[in-house]
Amino acid sequence: MNCVKSRHVIEDIIKKSRFIGVVIPCVDENDVLFNLKQLHSEHPNASHIAYAYRLKTENGIIYRFHDAGEPTGTAGKPIFQHLEGKELINLLVAVIRYFGGIKLGAGGLTRAYGNTARQAIETAETGPYVELTEVRLTLDYRQIQGLEYALAKLGGQIVKQDFSEQVHLVVQLPAGHVDTLLQSYPTHY
Repeated sequence: MNCVKSRHVIEDIIKKSRFIGVVIPCVDENDVLFNLKQLHSEHPNASHIAYAYRLKTENGIIYRFHDAGEPTGTAGKPIFQHLEGKELINLLVAVIRYFGGIKLGAGGLTRAYGNTARQAIETAETGPYVELTEVRLTLDYRQIQGLEYALAKLGGQIVKQDFSEQVHLVVQLPAGHVDTLLQSYPTHY
């Protein structure tokens, strides 16, 4: 599975209609909804904002697609097929259409939305998906510097810390490196 690294936008004109393809990394459905709301505010005069998203959750992969008023199956599904075909997760792909006055027909719409999504995905920076996990640790103050060094080597980071008699931490790192970390820092809460 792969994911996108950052937001990416492309634009194409097809028979006088302007199509804007946007790829946005998202971590959950709230993130998707926030980004869709933002796209609607950035493009208030757009004729249609069709989209598809695919997210990895604890319960497996969830996905949705929406035609945004275009004929059924001509916008959302062609976008989604590129997400699924390239095994991309944790992203939203939206295609914004400004109608140019020439009707494209069902086949033309399907090609236009699908090709715009494909171009946006192919030109976006993608990489392998790395599942992150959180680990809670309790350490002595003298162990913090060593932990920070180990986390940097393992691609992890401290996401929460609470200082009392000991330091209580929540660290995030690739799931495949948890055992390595816990060999050096076995005390967790």
